[in-house]
Amino acid sequence: MADRMPVLGKPGDTGDPREAGNVHDTRNLHDTRNLHDQRVDYHGDLLPLDLTEFDPWGCFGAWFEQATAEKQAGRLDEPNAMVVSTVDLTPAGPQPTSRVVLLKEWDERGLVFFTHATSRKGRNISDHPLVSVLFWWPSLMRQVRIEGAATAVDRAETEAYFATRPRGSQLGAWASHQSEPLAGRDDLDRALAEVTARFDGVEVPCPPGWGGYRVRPSRFEFWQGQPSRLHDRVASTLLDGDWSSTRLNP
Repeated sequence: MADRMPVLGKPGDTGDPREAGNVHDTRNLHDTRNLHDQRVDYHGDLLPLDLTEFDPWGCFGAWFEQATAEKQAGRLDEPNAMVVSTVDLTPAGPQPTSRVVLLKEWDERGLVFFTHATSRKGRNISDHPLVSVLFWWPSLMRQVRIEGAATAVDRAETEAYFATRPRGSQLGAWASHQSEPLAGRDDLDRALAEVTARFDGVEVPCPPGWGGYRVRPSRFEFWQGQPSRLHDRVASTLLDGDWSSTRLNP
């Protein structure tokens, strides 16, 4: 007789907090597989009708400020969360790959995030620097898509930011070999204990393989949700040092 798939008990039955919420129980999964009736009708202020003087950095700044206000009002958790998509040049061919990271700096030079250079995204950027970025602010019914090239920031900028991180995050950057296989969570716990002892009583330096990347945009797209899926979209493309903007069909 074939082994039966174990059925998980109530949250907390195992005593392991990682099992809380019974996240691996698929008994009711059929209730969420058909999403045909799940829909929201969007709304929001239209983007400028006259795009002659449209400034994509100015629009991004205004929208980001409004997203930050949404966080302060308790309607949005992390306005600086963004999806960064890179291209992995695999033997089978180019493979797009995405993950959520946190924006830590921005100005008209670009958008900065920090990570391990030896992580999958770090290796991807080293091999193929063209990336895309996506911000999604559901409480405002807005998204911003950005395309451009990522380059490493200088070491001084990386170390200055690293010094502002909570000590636990600094130690975690040493303990984790990001994106590499991990035999078990206990191995990570041991690595953290080792670096905690190593840097006991002293400042935690920035790991040599950890750093920042600046995405220099060559294209923005601003998307404002509208009723009946007739969303408002404006794309801005950098051409010979100047931005050219046009409205797109939804």
